[in-house]
Amino acid sequence: MHTDTIFYQIFLTFHTLLFEILGEPTENATDYKFTSVEVKEKAFRFDGIFMADSLEKPIYFVEVQFQPKPDFYWELIAEINIYLNQFKPVQDWQAVALFAKRSLDIKELTAYQQELINSGRIKRIYLDELPPGSIGMGLIELIVSKEAQAPELVKTLMARTKTEVENEREKQGIIKLLETVLLSKFSQLSRQEIEAMFLVSDIKQTRVYQEAKQEGREEGREEGKKDEATNLLIRILSKRFGKLGDSYTQNINSLNIEQLEKLGEALLDFTDINDLETWLKSPDK
Repeated sequence: MHTDTIFYQIFLTFHTLLFEILGEPTENATDYKFTSVEVKEKAFRFDGIFMADSLEKPIYFVEVQFQPKPDFYWELIAEINIYLNQFKPVQDWQAVALFAKRSLDIKELTAYQQELINSGRIKRIYLDELPPGSIGMGLIELIVSKEAQAPELVKTLMARTKTEVENEREKQGIIKLLETVLLSKFSQLSRQEIEAMFLVSDIKQTRVYQEAKQEGREEGREEGKKDEATNLLIRILSKRFGKLGDSYTQNINSLNIEQLEKLGEALLDFTDINDLETWLKSPDK
């Protein structure tokens, strides 16, 4: 699952979510702008940075970790130091390490790494241990959930979105986020299984529904072309050789569009109905 991209979208949508995760008043999100910044050297890119307009408020560096990574803290410290050297901010800073679960955290820390954690410079959060909260917290719960839990979580989040979010554009954004999480985390789910998790009134806003609708249009167009070609060939053959028997009509109706095109070319050389019968029996038609 592309957690970096998904969490970037979540933080972009739910502006106060980081402070809810940290257990701080959501009012602290005022004046903060969320972004993703690439620092030079090895082209490190933070999963996210919360930057405030006020110099009195700290910068928050956010990193999300869903896989074991022995050098996680060393790379995080390197990214922060490169950023500080490159941009030379006046504000204080804090790093937030978001682990999918406690077992992904590094077991043995160096004295320097432990000091940064003890001082609060680096704060560790285990996403599967977070308490229930906002819709944004519910999305995180969905991300770290097991497949069996997903249907009920999605339905709950959809119901909350309908009652708690008034802005229609924001509602659509949350629906898309829900779908993005499902498609990324549960890639083995079928289109029907994903659609079944959404309320009937909201299915039309999902990508899988739109794709199915588009496929239906394309299949409909193909079916329409096939019907037109079939009817035209039957009319031409009937004019040349008289009304066709049911067996001929059934055989022609069973042809695909490519075979119908071949029959259209071949019939120019037919002299009687026997040629049609021979062609229909041919394995190369």
